[in-house]
Amino acid sequence: MKRVGRVLHLTPGGMLIIRAEKTPSIGDEVVDKRLRKVGVVFDVFGPTASPYVSVKPSVADPTSLLGEVLYSTSKREGRRWRGRGT
Repeated sequence: MKRVGRVLHLTPGGMLIIRAEKTPSIGDEVVDKRLRKVGVVFDVFGPTASPYVSVKPSVADPTSLLGEVLYSTSKREGRRWRGRGT
């Protein structure tokens, strides 16, 4: 689990915007401090030194997340990679 950052605002299209502290991968699940799933990473954009993350929320009231710190959990965490030919 990685700390993504604090939610800055909600776009007119309903996406949560976060200034990334640690850059997650697109498709990673996003959770709050109580480990409740609040959405999925939709896009990573902006300068590489300090990118922004767009999260597609899966909660009923995404405005309640404004100012909250969110975390990402990778679907690949805990799984072992199995390459070809091995």
